Amino acid sequence: MYQPYPGGTQLPEPSRPPIPQSVARAVQVMYAGAVVSLIGIVVDLTTLSSTKSRIESQHHDWTVTQVNNAEHVAIGIFIVSGLLGAALWVWMAQSNKAGKSWARIVATVLFAIDTLNVAVGASAVSGGGATRIYGLVIWLIGLAAVILLWQRPSSEYFKGTPRY
Repeated sequence: MYQPYPGGTQLPEPSRPPIPQSVARAVQVMYAGAVVSLIGIVVDLTTLSSTKSRIESQHHDWTVTQVNNAEHVAIGIFIVSGLLGAALWVWMAQSNKAGKSWARIVATVLFAIDTLNVAVGASAVSGGGATRIYGLVIWLIGLAAVILLWQRPSSEYFKGTPRY
């Protein structure tokens, strides 16, 4: 049996606090992270010669076809990882802008994973300076976003919005 809301025919809209400047800046930083992730695809593709050299040095017994196939797989991984990274940045930006408290936690966890990736992978990167600099730039963007998301006005914003 349906009972209308007393005093009106519709439920009142939940009041939503305005987006604080710290969250708005974090969202802008995350969109910048998405753009940089797409640029990272180009950076990765500029390292193809060193990628191919590394494949050849690690697999002396491979034929030219096997080396070329491995290089093509690497190209695919570069492109997919760049697109996935950009998609994650956009998803986190939109979810945090909407005030979803879980999104702030997920963004922080993704930053922690990237921190481990930068710390562990920095010495293992074979792409040279451009790849290392790119990784550091992405990390710095993530650091800025996380710092902005955990400021006091941001915390109040995330507490004041529904958790779904």
